[in-house]
Amino acid sequence: MGAPPSDAGLWTLANLVSLVRIAAVPVFLWLLLAQDDVEAAAILFLVIGATDWVDGRIARRMGQVSEVGKVLDPLADRLAIVAAVIGGWIAGILPAWFTGLLLVREAVGLVVGLTLWRKTRKFLVVRRMGKVATFIVYGAIPALYLAAVGVAPDFLRPAGLTAAAVGLVFYWWVGYRYFLDFRTLMNEEAASA
Repeated sequence: MGAPPSDAGLWTLANLVSLVRIAAVPVFLWLLLAQDDVEAAAILFLVIGATDWVDGRIARRMGQVSEVGKVLDPLADRLAIVAAVIGGWIAGILPAWFTGLLLVREAVGLVVGLTLWRKTRKFLVVRRMGKVATFIVYGAIPALYLAAVGVAPDFLRPAGLTAAAVGLVFYWWVGYRYFLDFRTLMNEEAASA
């Protein structure tokens, strides 16, 4: 199999998976906040998280790597996690320390990413450690949701809190690495101007 094309465009199976993941976020919030069905919301969040690897794998295997996909995949992750964290905090499931630290990190990442795009028309390349951090957070949140509705709370609550803390450490560490990437790209842009 040859190298994937540099840009497969918008309408690819990989991008469709990302779009479905994004479309599932309002359904998740509806289940959690309007229907008060924490268990169903947790299961949907697990599905959104479990399919995180699917879009990238499809893109690489089918030669569907695209610039749009490089934006859609992390966008789907960010929207799902922010919705789950804010929704979980509103529902009284997630602790304030986790919610606050994660949202501050997401806000900083958004400002850095938008600034980079505005100045250079480039996006930061997703780091493997960023995927690991996202994976850990994708596990912590549904564990805490399920513990809140009585599913193995003696195991899931401590496991979820531990994963939340570890995920935050990785999130902030990789955020620092993204900031260094941002600074390098901005310096390159300034040097070429």
